Amino acid sequence: MKVLILGGTVFLGRHLIDASLARGHEVTIFNRGQREAEIPAGVERLTGDRNGDLAPLRGRNWDAVFDTSGYVPRVVRASASLLADSVEHYTFVSSVSVYKDTRVPKIDESYEVATITDEQLREVESIQLIEGQIVARQYGEWYGALKALCERAAEEAMPGRVCNVRAGLIVGPFDYSDRFTYWPRRIAEGGDVLAPGRPERQVQFIDARDLAEWMVRVAETRRAGTYNALGPDDVLTMRRLLEECKAATGSDARFVWMDEAFLLDAGLHPWSELPLWLPEEDEVNRYFLSIDNSKAVRDGLTFRPIAETVRDTLAWEATRPPDTERRAGLSPEREREVLAAWRARETVNS
Repeated sequence: MKVLILGGTVFLGRHLIDASLARGHEVTIFNRGQREAEIPAGVERLTGDRNGDLAPLRGRNWDAVFDTSGYVPRVVRASASLLADSVEHYTFVSSVSVYKDTRVPKIDESYEVATITDEQLREVESIQLIEGQIVARQYGEWYGALKALCERAAEEAMPGRVCNVRAGLIVGPFDYSDRFTYWPRRIAEGGDVLAPGRPERQVQFIDARDLAEWMVRVAETRRAGTYNALGPDDVLTMRRLLEECKAATGSDARFVWMDEAFLLDAGLHPWSELPLWLPEEDEVNRYFLSIDNSKAVRDGLTFRPIAETVRDTLAWEATRPPDTERRAGLSPEREREVLAAWRARETVNS
């Protein structure tokens, strides 16, 4: 199979390259060539810009396309329309953020998606910056609605040939967001670790390698439709995740569980300062980490052991420069400050 990856040098794209090559496919990547990355030998690189310079894609044919870098509908529409007569199958990497809310548990693919006004859409599509971080930073409240419109744009260009993959939190090696990496790294350091919220609340994520391998198999069979792609295939609690990190790293970490009211009063930011923590009092996003993934599991999505994800993430983390600025997680100083405040409160209440 001849595979085209729109993106390919950052995180999921890199794992899609590896998964495609492992299954004997020919791989071409298309991006702006602005990021340094170690790409395996034999991978064809095409340089262009999805904002208007799609010329390198013209006159070429591929069996399958993976769109890992689509955040604005007009951009997805342009690439999907150009490739409509040149490819058989188009996989668009979407997000479970497309849903208008997560007020109820176990939301499946039929749940209503978020929307934005035509005026809001024009505002976003007028800019020429399309990277996911830029969209999330400047238009975070519209991110899910934009992804939903991207899904529609791809389907309109290639009806019946699109697989929309609504991924959850994607984790593992090359995850520069630090949203998962924080926990293995912090727990490996040991000592008292601030643990947020109710220990038995559910959390979800997916190793980028599991996601990539499944997406390649889906493309091989030309399966179309929409899937929630996140795991695991049982109920994972925050307690179990942290204990898995402790066991995998051989750490002496001691978890100090703090209720969410205290954390919010302390001014801590859910998700960014404490990844995988969303307050249960948040009615709109209450069940964001308990999405129904049964359709994808039925169609072959599998998950490696959490310990493997933890160890491999830490191994990659060790290759980063020590002075790397972290994009998520508590600083040591902030954690010590909150731990001290918690102990002081506990002393008063005892």
